[in-house]
Amino acid sequence: MGNFRPFGQRAASVNADRKLLDRVRQGDSAALRAIYDRCSERAFAIALRVLGQRPDAEEVLQETFLEIWKRAREYDPARGGIEGWVLTIARSRSIDRLRARGVAAQLSSAHPADAVHTSSFPPLDAAEKSQNRERVGTALHLLPTEQRAVLELAYFEGLSQREIAARTGDPLGTVKTRVRLGMEKLATLLGGPEDAP
Repeated sequence: MGNFRPFGQRAASVNADRKLLDRVRQGDSAALRAIYDRCSERAFAIALRVLGQRPDAEEVLQETFLEIWKRAREYDPARGGIEGWVLTIARSRSIDRLRARGVAAQLSSAHPADAVHTSSFPPLDAAEKSQNRERVGTALHLLPTEQRAVLELAYFEGLSQREIAARTGDPLGTVKTRVRLGMEKLATLLGGPEDAP
């Protein structure tokens, strides 16, 4: 009879996970906070182990929970519990960031003369766009966390300031101030002269 108890506990846990994600789907930030409280420490540890840098791991943790907020409908309890799902997202995001870091390092260390060997301009355009993205990404990382978060929600997810306020639970005026301050700081960071070729 003792053998049936773990199964019953597991079924209850799966049911509780499903209900928690249903609440997240309905926009319940307290449910997302409950998942964060339960899983964030291990998700951060995975990100830190993969990336080796605390600021990057913190960014990945934030991205992970934004993704959970957006993708709550995709959770399938048949494939495992919430913790496994969260940790899988954190690991995938960490690996993506590690790969992006490697590509950026390759681009920045490439000798300008190497680009001359290409026979058409589109690869050069792609490299320039990639360098611009890297430059903006670097500038974003220099912003305070609150300012960076609202700008990412606005520009990468296309949310309005009112939608950002609803998602984060911050007053609309606070969100507007953070967007304005973040944009001013970005303009300062990106407005300086480019490095000489």
